[in-house]
Amino acid sequence: MSRITATRYHDISCGHRVSGHESKCQFLHGHNYRFHFTVEGSKLDALGRVMDFGVIKSILCEWLEENWDHKFLMWEKDKYYRAMEGIPGLISVPFNPTAENMALHILEVVAPKLLEAEDVTLTKVIIDETRKCSAEAYL
Repeated sequence: MSRITATRYHDISCGHRVSGHESKCQFLHGHNYRFHFTVEGSKLDALGRVMDFGVIKSILCEWLEENWDHKFLMWEKDKYYRAMEGIPGLISVPFNPTAENMALHILEVVAPKLLEAEDVTLTKVIIDETRKCSAEAYL
């Protein structure tokens, strides 16, 4: 059985701290992230598309822009969270903000809500944290 997907990427800049990290990622820092979103549908539309790339942009990429771009992600259980609470741009997240956890959160929590009215499912998220390192979450 054939499967057809559509993928679009989007770049943002975002800060984080990996709580409990054994090396330099324990410190406050940021990355120029690239997010790759892959959606899959049960059928193609009348034009032969899984989903228009512009719709992927207006739903998933815009969510990134509004929620994580130029923000600082911090785990709500991080021992330094309370000291930083109230700083503009600080975003509390329910996970330690590794690229793996960020991808999983988008795949399992964010996308199902955002794509509820669409006839597609986000099946894969790849996050390039640097040009050499990426994490992938997929259904």
